[in-house]
Amino acid sequence: MDRSNRKTIRVGSRKSELALIQTKFVIGQLKELHPEIEFEIVSMTTMGDRVLDKPLPKIGEKSLFTKDLEVALLSGTVDFIVHSLKDLPTVMEIGTTIGAVLKRDDPRDALVLREDCNEYQLDSLPSKSFIGTSSLRRTAQLKRKFPNLQVSDVRGNLNTRLKKLDISQSTNDNTNMNYSGIILALAGIQRMGWEKRVSQIIDSDVMLYAVGQGALAVECRLGDDYILEMLEPLHHYETVLQVVAERGFLTRLGGGCSAPVGIRSTVCLTKNAMSLDGAVWSLDGAEELQCSSSAELADKKVIQSHIDQYRSEDGEPPKKCPYKQPKQFVGVTPGKISYLDLDIALKLGTELAENLITKGALDIMNAAKEIIHSTIK
Repeated sequence: MDRSNRKTIRVGSRKSELALIQTKFVIGQLKELHPEIEFEIVSMTTMGDRVLDKPLPKIGEKSLFTKDLEVALLSGTVDFIVHSLKDLPTVMEIGTTIGAVLKRDDPRDALVLREDCNEYQLDSLPSKSFIGTSSLRRTAQLKRKFPNLQVSDVRGNLNTRLKKLDISQSTNDNTNMNYSGIILALAGIQRMGWEKRVSQIIDSDVMLYAVGQGALAVECRLGDDYILEMLEPLHHYETVLQVVAERGFLTRLGGGCSAPVGIRSTVCLTKNAMSLDGAVWSLDGAEELQCSSSAELADKKVIQSHIDQYRSEDGEPPKKCPYKQPKQFVGVTPGKISYLDLDIALKLGTELAENLITKGALDIMNAAKEIIHSTIK
């Protein structure tokens, strides 16, 4: 679908305040590069936004926050979509790709407490305090490390969940849940400008975060070279490597929102290395398997040699543009990022998952899925 003559690009977004802030941020980045192009936001609700009376795993549908938007993308209603990367499944919708992964914000989780509980932290909250979260990953880790606390599901966008916290009353009846606090992604709170609401930033040694958490992804049609070329400069090298390793890890495990899986990744270009920590838990947190691994990235001279072999005799870059290369890395179109480093990152994530599988990770995850499916029926 050739849109190279168009001066207006339509951008898909969820309707929530946070989603629109993120979408406008990406548009702002692109406007700096292409001031001549106009961008129009097309916002819509997704199944994950509409069904709020069930925990996410019990809805029984993949792509809860992306499918409606992807239908619009594939039909040509929008030209690309801005997502929180953690919402994107590791197996992309056929015909779509991640054209840009922006620099990652802080991927850690944060505790937001009710005003009258604000002097506490997770390890000092009174016994039986209720903590709200819709994440199996957070729930399992809370139950394992803070068994004196009670965990309850809380759904809705960021505004809705904070409102539920603020209207909590000092009662323990089942009709009015008395949340002492809720766990949210720190990056989302920061993007909303609500840093003052954060009672505790939860270190990744205490709570591993979700795959892709803190990063923004831009999804477009596979083969839409005009849009891919436009998006490619937004790629952030270190973040792309982290995302590929993390998504490779989750892909091999076959996880998602249907099982508790956590991750932590670091990339140090000065040391030319990256590391990955991953874990799986039973739903109640009683069982935990955790592994760590690291890898050396490709030597920069080797990368340059790899690039040079495709240059023409007069020194010009390859005629075949990098965003047109067919190879995908767990749904990510690499653009100008070295395939050598991406292969290393993907291998690191896959091998870490393999290490957990040899220890029995799939048994734990399958047991969790069976429990969830039995409650759906």
